[in-house]
Amino acid sequence: MGKKVYVDLAHPFSAEIPRWPYFDKPAIDNAHTMAKGGVLTSKITCTMHTGTHCDAPRHVMEYEFDGRRARYTHEMPVDAYTGDAVVLKLDVEPWTLITGEHLDAACKACGFDPADLEGKVLCLNTGMHRLFDDSKAYYHYSIGTGVDAGKWFVDHKVKCVAMDSQALDHPLHTAMGNNGMTRMNLLGATGKPITEEYKELFGEEAYAEFDKEEYIRIHGQAAYDEKFGDLENIGCWGTWEPCHKEMLGHGIVGVENLGGDLDKIPAGKVFTFLCFPLRWYMGDGSMARCAAQIDEDLLLDVPDRTYAYGGTGFGEAEGNGDSCLEYMQKLFNRNK
Repeated sequence: MGKKVYVDLAHPFSAEIPRWPYFDKPAIDNAHTMAKGGVLTSKITCTMHTGTHCDAPRHVMEYEFDGRRARYTHEMPVDAYTGDAVVLKLDVEPWTLITGEHLDAACKACGFDPADLEGKVLCLNTGMHRLFDDSKAYYHYSIGTGVDAGKWFVDHKVKCVAMDSQALDHPLHTAMGNNGMTRMNLLGATGKPITEEYKELFGEEAYAEFDKEEYIRIHGQAAYDEKFGDLENIGCWGTWEPCHKEMLGHGIVGVENLGGDLDKIPAGKVFTFLCFPLRWYMGDGSMARCAAQIDEDLLLDVPDRTYAYGGTGFGEAEGNGDSCLEYMQKLFNRNK
């Protein structure tokens, strides 16, 4: 074994950090300054689900599947978000809804036995972390998971899932689509609602996975109950963030917006994932610093991640991968 090194897996935080479509902008001020008081002391006002952060069960549900009241951050074990971990790299098309088949294929591609996931932190590298910015590409058109992947995580008894995308669920499973209290159904790049764009690209039946009324119309109530009934039985809206609820309702916590130098971590190799949210009493989640402790000899030779928020150059000369524009061109040209 070689020297152990630490790799940062968190996006840097600032007042300009990209944030979920209806979250408030972080406000950062100084209570003291060096010139005036000889010390520098800052205060921050923001949603705790900004940037790289942890979710607790109480964030999305009142009751877990075993009937207990959904737990707050302070009620989770101290090692809930940390421990032995493995990265799975998902080579999928833009806006893909990740299923168990995708996850099985990712395990096979790196030679990792899914049976060995029990008790481990699972980190998903979909490539979305390279597009982290205030953009439609990262938020509206993110690759993401749903009820099928959520049940796959439960079946394989992982302890935590850390995703490099905007949420634990595909964007159309969230309030960006036709779910949730706000049901924003945001406008996409074509000027049409993203729900309509998805139907045009993938068809009505594919879209129905994200919309309770459409799923029942196309497949019938019995089929809906078979797929989403366990969520409905504990008072949840089945197509609204089902991966969140399948995971968190079974005690599998989640990390969203994983980033940093994730591409340095090879798929299928076990390492130590370090992540500790604030011990926030009655917290629904918390911003966190995530890192990998890994054998230096295992690191992949990729450029260090650089950050330039606000569309100021990421994904270009810095070597972070495709730009948001290139990602969206791949999405909308897929049928041409």
